[in-house]
Amino acid sequence: MATAYTAPKVAVPKAPAAKAPVNLKGGLKPLAAPGAAFRARTVSNGAKVHQMMVWQPYNNKCFETLSYLPPLTQDQISKQVDYILRNGWIPCLEFAPQDAAYVGSANCIRFGPVASGYQDNRYWTMWKLPMFGCNSGEEVLREIGNCTKVFPDDYIRLVAFDNVRQVQCLSFLVHRPASATEYTTPENRCVSE
Repeated sequence: MATAYTAPKVAVPKAPAAKAPVNLKGGLKPLAAPGAAFRARTVSNGAKVHQMMVWQPYNNKCFETLSYLPPLTQDQISKQVDYILRNGWIPCLEFAPQDAAYVGSANCIRFGPVASGYQDNRYWTMWKLPMFGCNSGEEVLREIGNCTKVFPDDYIRLVAFDNVRQVQCLSFLVHRPASATEYTTPENRCVSE
C-alpha cells in the first residue's frame, strides 16, 4: 500500500503592518478622502466612464502615428520638416494610389510557408529623389504641392531617412485624396452611445 505524500510545512514570514500617518505632534492623522482637485484630474471607471471610448472599427483606417490626429496644416508640416532637418535626416516624398496604399497580405499564399511575414504594398513610389541639401520646410511644401497636382487622387507621405544608420526614422501622411472613403475624421472615430 502506497503512502500519501505530505509537503513539508514552511514558515511564511508575515508582511509588515502598514504604518498610519503621523502628524508632527505625535498623534495619528486620519486619512483624508481625495480632494476635488485630485478627482478632477483622475480618470476612473466610476463616474467618469463617459470619458472612455470604443474605437470605431469600420471605415477607420489609419497610416502612421500622426494619422490619428486631424490632417496637418501647412505650418505643422513645415515644423515637422524643421524637426527632420535638425536631426540631420533627409526628407523624401512617396505616393501611392488608393488601392495600393494600405499594406495587404492577399498575395502571401503564393510564397508558401517560407514567407510568413511578407506583405504587399509596403513600399510606395518615390516622388523624385530624396531631398538632399534641403534647408527649409518651404522646399518640401513646394514639392508636396507639385506631387499633389500630378497625383491628386493618391496618398502622399513624407518620409525621413537617416543616411548614417541607413534607416527610415519618420513617416507621416501629408495628403489624403478627397475621394478617400475608408477614413473617419478624429471626432467620429469612436462609437457614440
